[in-house]
Amino acid sequence: MRCLFISDLHLEAQRPDITRAFLRFLQERAKGAGALYILGDFFEVWLGDDNPDPLADEISAALLALSRAGTSIYVMHGNRDFLIGRDFCRRSGCILLRDPTVIRLNGERVLLMHGDSLCIDDTGYMRMRRWLRNPASLFILRHLPLQTRHRIGRKLRNESQQRTRYKALDITDVNQDEVIRVMREHRATTLIHGHTHRPAVHSLEVDGQTAQRIVLGDWDKDGWALEVDGDGDGDGYRLGSFGLG
Repeated sequence: MRCLFISDLHLEAQRPDITRAFLRFLQERAKGAGALYILGDFFEVWLGDDNPDPLADEISAALLALSRAGTSIYVMHGNRDFLIGRDFCRRSGCILLRDPTVIRLNGERVLLMHGDSLCIDDTGYMRMRRWLRNPASLFILRHLPLQTRHRIGRKLRNESQQRTRYKALDITDVNQDEVIRVMREHRATTLIHGHTHRPAVHSLEVDGQTAQRIVLGDWDKDGWALEVDGDGDGDGYRLGSFGLG
C-alpha cells in the first residue's frame, strides 16, 4: 500500500497558489494511494468547525472525493488548527489522529507526530501549548462566540510570529534527547513529524538500534511530501519537494 505524508500547508485564502497545488496533489499524486496522512497545521488557522469558510468547504469536498475513491485520509492537529473537530472530519471523510500515533508500515512501528511537543527547549511555547491543549481550555474556546475566537486567533498568530522571529534556531527545533525518549517510549524505529519547517532525514540510534527521524517540509516556496511504498522491504521512504506552479 502506497502511503503519503504531508504537513504544514498552512492553507489560507491569502495563498491561493498553495490551495491550487494541494488540489492538484489530491487529483494526481494522491489518486490511488492507500492512505494520506496530514500531520498538522493543515490550515493556517482553524477557529472551529462552525466557522463559515469557503476555502474549508472547497478543501473538504476535495478530500471527501478522494476518500470515496478509496484512499484513507488521516489528519492530526497542529499548533495552528487544534480546533479541528468531528464535523470537519465528517464533511471531509477524514479520520482524526491523536498526537502521537503509532502505525505499522512494512512491519515496522512508525511514530507520527506534529512535532511541536518535541520542542521542549522553547519553554514559553510549551507553557502556552499546555494551556491551549488542556481539555477545559478547549471546551471554553469551542464555546466562545465566533467573533471572540477571531480576536484570539489573530492575537495568538501575531504573538507566535513575533516570538519565532527573535528566537535562536536551536530553541525552536526539536530536542534530541526528547526525540529519543519518545521513540523509546513508543518502541518506534522511525519518527515522522512536521512543525519545524526543516525537511530532512536524520539517522540516529535508539537503545543500540538504528533509527531515523523524517521531518516533513512546509508548503511555501515548494510543496513537500513523503512517499512510502508498501513493498515490504522497509527501504521505500522518499522525501521530496515539488513546485507549486
